[in-house]
Amino acid sequence: MTSRPAIVNITETEEGDQIRVAITLAWNDGQFTGEAAGPAEGTYHPRLVGEATLRAIEQVTDHNLRLNLTAIATTPLGAAQVAMAQVKVNGIDEPLVGSALLGSNDESAATVKAVLDAINRRMSAVLG
Repeated sequence: MTSRPAIVNITETEEGDQIRVAITLAWNDGQFTGEAAGPAEGTYHPRLVGEATLRAIEQVTDHNLRLNLTAIATTPLGAAQVAMAQVKVNGIDEPLVGSALLGSNDESAATVKAVLDAINRRMSAVLG
């Protein structure tokens, strides 16, 4: 058992001009999948990955956390590329921010990690 959810799988399925993203997280001997769908255009892709990650996290916490993705971006930082996420938790005024290095050009995995980084402390408190 891990103390925090871990990425099991990232599935992206194109359906015409739409894409469906499914993020599966493992925690406490269970697997939890969140999904998001939207335009297959590249500019929407990080948001869909972030939204699917939040839906999986809500399942992990048995919907005790209500989450809203307020911003998501990938940007250069010196010689590295960094994914960044800003998440609002219902009932908390300040947004939570997380980041992750983009390794091997895997933008989706870095985006999931940035979202998890943003909410890990809050989620750990809910999960006990």
